[in-house]
Amino acid sequence: MSPIPGLNEKETLPLRDSLAAQRTLLANERTFLAYIRTALTFFISGLTFVQFFESVLIRIVGWFFIPTGTVLFIIGALRFKRTKESIMDDEKGGEK
Repeated sequence: MSPIPGLNEKETLPLRDSLAAQRTLLANERTFLAYIRTALTFFISGLTFVQFFESVLIRIVGWFFIPTGTVLFIIGALRFKRTKESIMDDEKGGEK
C-alpha cells in the first residue's frame, strides 16, 4: 500500500531513491570535510612541533606529521571523488 493516497508504489519510489542519493552525497561531503580537518590538524601540528620545540624526538614526530597530513588529504580527495562518481552512476542507472 502506498504511503501517499492516490499514488501507487511505482510513483513514490523514484522520489525516495532520489532523496536517498542526495543524503548519500551529503554524507560523502561530510566525510571529505572530516578528512580535510584531520589532515590540517596533522599538518599544522607537525609545523608547530618543528618550529617551536627544541627536543629532537618532538621534531621527528613533527616531520612525521607533515607528510602524514598531506597523504590523508590526498586519500580523502580520492575517496570523495570515487564515491561521488559511484553515487552519480547509480543514480543515473536508476533513472533508465
